[in-house]
Amino acid sequence: MFTYQIKYNSLTNKVILVTGAGAGIGRQAALTYAKLGATVILLGKTVKKLENVYDEILAQGSPEPAIIPLDLNGASQQNYSDMAATISQQFGKLDGALLNAAMLGDLTPFAQIKESMWDEIMQVNVKAQFLMAQALLPTLQKAPNASLIFTTSGVGSQGRAFWGAYSVSKFATEGLMQVIADEYENSNLRTNAINPGATRTQMRSSAFPAEDKDTIAKPEDIMPLYVYLMSDDSLKTNGKVLKAQ
Repeated sequence: MFTYQIKYNSLTNKVILVTGAGAGIGRQAALTYAKLGATVILLGKTVKKLENVYDEILAQGSPEPAIIPLDLNGASQQNYSDMAATISQQFGKLDGALLNAAMLGDLTPFAQIKESMWDEIMQVNVKAQFLMAQALLPTLQKAPNASLIFTTSGVGSQGRAFWGAYSVSKFATEGLMQVIADEYENSNLRTNAINPGATRTQMRSSAFPAEDKDTIAKPEDIMPLYVYLMSDDSLKTNGKVLKAQ
């Protein structure tokens, strides 16, 4: 695991957006950030799941979060602009954004990838990330020090058979991260990507249905890296792909 000693209240007074916050790694990141003092903005497509995480955050005595329902597969550029404007109006700044939401699609031979599936994966995993990041940049720049985190995968740096569209989308994600990191190198904004590794999530179960879940990490096990990149301890870390395991 990534070795980092999480400090109590290290995210106090920070406003952090988490996409895909309704389940899995996004849910755990939201709970963890809130427990460390952050006001968390929960973004996802299923309102009920977001409400459940909202309740969990309040139950642990953390600052009251906010909820933004948004389906990345159908959202327009205007939707992202409106979202960013709302965050700016309500909070005045954005200290961090964890772009965690993604879709896996079908694991299939390259020759059998359906165009519709390819388009959907590229929409959610690439275009939505581009539009989200672009819309959030002005609000991130209002924070003293801001952190933008993308989510990648081992197949985002080394292509793997049958992972076609998902793999290509994560190559694109890493490229997007590197472009933003380089453009904002000498600013208040640092941009990095996390490879969470094998983690006990619904997406992992879909990819490896026969896997013994007890042999892989739980979302809470990989939180040290997620906290490190949101905390001020990572101010000099920029343009990196970091492994949580």
